[in-house]
Amino acid sequence: MSAARIFLYVQHLLGIGHFKRAATLAQALSAHGMQVTLATGGLPVPHLLPSGVHIVQLPAATAADLSFRSLVDEGGAPVDDAWRNHRREGLLKAWRESRAHALVLELFPFGRRQMRFELLPLLEEASRSAPRPVIVSSVRDVIAQGNPARQDEMLALFERYFDHVLVHGDPQLIPFGRTFGHAARLGKRMHYTGFIVDRVQLPDTGAGSQEVLVSAGGGAVGAELFDTAILARPMTLARQQTWRLLTGTQLPSTQVNRLRERAAGDGKIIVERSRADFRTLLRNCALSVSQAGYNTLMEILDCRARAVVVPFAGGKETEQALRAKLLAERGRIEVVAEDRLTPQALAVAIDRAMVAPKPERSDIDLDGGGKSAELLKAWTAGSAW
Repeated sequence: MSAARIFLYVQHLLGIGHFKRAATLAQALSAHGMQVTLATGGLPVPHLLPSGVHIVQLPAATAADLSFRSLVDEGGAPVDDAWRNHRREGLLKAWRESRAHALVLELFPFGRRQMRFELLPLLEEASRSAPRPVIVSSVRDVIAQGNPARQDEMLALFERYFDHVLVHGDPQLIPFGRTFGHAARLGKRMHYTGFIVDRVQLPDTGAGSQEVLVSAGGGAVGAELFDTAILARPMTLARQQTWRLLTGTQLPSTQVNRLRERAAGDGKIIVERSRADFRTLLRNCALSVSQAGYNTLMEILDCRARAVVVPFAGGKETEQALRAKLLAERGRIEVVAEDRLTPQALAVAIDRAMVAPKPERSDIDLDGGGKSAELLKAWTAGSAW
């Protein structure tokens, strides 16, 4: 039998976390012998593109603001009907050309309502196809939208189009029903995979040994964390150690340059955009200081790093705070709430983390990529077209 063909769609609107998780999943599917098309609708993220995967870059869209209600194009202009029509046709064309055995939508219908203009036509076409592909939702463990009417809509869309949902989490930490009120209605169509994390082992070059690693994922909303970390440094037990600030590719150049100016002349502060060996730095660091995105937290657990996290809370976001709170209760991390972030508060949390024992290997399931691949392989077994 020929390899199963998987069409995976992802749209990131602010940071790059959704894209990174989808790219890691695509890489895992490819490693399990599947032919993967990854259709991405956010700004290009060339340093995270998975190898051996066919990439379809749709006309890029981002959120106009933290409300996520409106979309703007790559140049910052509001999108119009002509733009939507053009992008929808591009997505449908890529879908037809893929001849995929499975359609996997990242987050939808549990989010990305803004993208219904292209996702509903895609689902309609896929569901009418003969033979019909397996239609799957790929979703993290926490749903950001708690409005009961919206959750009713999510369930109705799932019931209408989807065969399965892959929940990329561990129910021992956060059951899906904690934030999605209809989880029980999903029944055997819901499959916990464990958390998705890039577990590719890089050679240990010793890079980052005993440093304080300060990062903010893609960096789109990380400026305050970097500024506060620089001010906190002289107050901490780690003031004599090297502090490496990884600003991410989406932090505006003006802010990166300002950080570099502040670090100029101080041989103990290094400012860089990003590093391909981030996991090596994380594994070797004395301490990680970061936001609390899904991907970063799972890498912290996998690398057994001491960590202080500041969950992003803009635009009424609660997802990062919930996951960080539960991990803090297990003693895995220190947490500073975003609305209480001061140099003094950050320094106190850093000192607590610095004197703590190095964390043990996590008992949380981190094999989300492998288990997702096994499930998709089983669901597409016997596909003959």
